[in-house]
Amino acid sequence: MTLSFNTARLNVIEVNSNAAKSERTDLVKALPSILTPAVVANLPSYFQGIESKLAAEEWLNKMLKECHLLMLQSSESEIIGFLFIYSDNPNAHIGYLLAEQYWGKGLAFELLHGFINLAYTHPQWHRLIAGVDKSNTASVKLLNKLSFIQQDEVVNNMLFYEFDLRKEPFGEE
Repeated sequence: MTLSFNTARLNVIEVNSNAAKSERTDLVKALPSILTPAVVANLPSYFQGIESKLAAEEWLNKMLKECHLLMLQSSESEIIGFLFIYSDNPNAHIGYLLAEQYWGKGLAFELLHGFINLAYTHPQWHRLIAGVDKSNTASVKLLNKLSFIQQDEVVNNMLFYEFDLRKEPFGEE
């Protein structure tokens, strides 16, 4: 199952271990400029300190083993972020990040809106689950805007949000 889609301003393309050498090289080159301290501040330790080619290659290999890794490309084909999907049927745990210079432009909304529409076509998933640090108010607002429901559980300052895919799809915005 390939998980790729397009939105008005994004090409979202699944990367896998069979990716062309040029695609892997481009990803490894882009990682240090995307995974900056501000972007990864509230993410797990394995997202921290990706400042060299070796660290970027190790991070990429780890992600390709653990999840569906989708790279976000701008309309100019620049790699600007990632969407992570950890499939745990019937749930899909998701995470996303954008390079700092792309914050505040509505791209995260566009990304998640497009992904939710794609997720409706994968009947093995019943729920999307997103975890977000309490201090990440922009992501909290985004998840609420997209009709994710905050769960009662809070773990290590992480809030959890759920989107029920068994309900009727929402319309385009």
